[in-house]
Amino acid sequence: MRRVTGTATVRRSRITPEREAELYAAVLDLLREVGYDALTMDAVAARTRSSKATLYRQWGGKAELVVRAMRHSKPGGIADVDTGSLRGDLRALVAREDDCGMEQNSALMRALAMAVHTNPDLRQAFKELLVEPEMMEFKRVLGRAVERGEIRPDNPALDYIVHMLVGAFATRALIDDLPPTQQFLRSYIDAVVLPALGVPTD
Repeated sequence: MRRVTGTATVRRSRITPEREAELYAAVLDLLREVGYDALTMDAVAARTRSSKATLYRQWGGKAELVVRAMRHSKPGGIADVDTGSLRGDLRALVAREDDCGMEQNSALMRALAMAVHTNPDLRQAFKELLVEPEMMEFKRVLGRAVERGEIRPDNPALDYIVHMLVGAFATRALIDDLPPTQQFLRSYIDAVVLPALGVPTD
């Protein structure tokens, strides 16, 4: 199983940012329509009017293409958000996507849920290109809150905040049969995340 981190710069040099964005949007549309297992490079090539050889040359395979498309769709870096308080930071992160965008991302997560566990290449790409970079950025957000004195550095909940937030997002549809929304996540942050960290919600 090859590592995928850092391989994109050389391979993608011939594709314009506009074309890359178009390809990524088409990949995510296909993923929502058919799921990961049924998504093929042939289908991506047909949808985007590309050659399959070009897709493989630029992205190496389906797993990396799908995960990079998901990463491209995310609205900016997590660590760039700095409102001066953890509650403000978390609310600002929630506000970056409207309810429609959250519903679409929830659909993507459902499309990938089983495939991530059964496909080693997808799991590797997902971990290296999406999960690990975002966790590092989110730790910087939490680190600033510790430095400001909002959170005790020995608070055991610090190690589980990402799990809590991802869990709330992923299980909203399963438990309540509803997509995640800004209102739901704001309420969850105030009721669950901040109290676990000992941060006031007023």
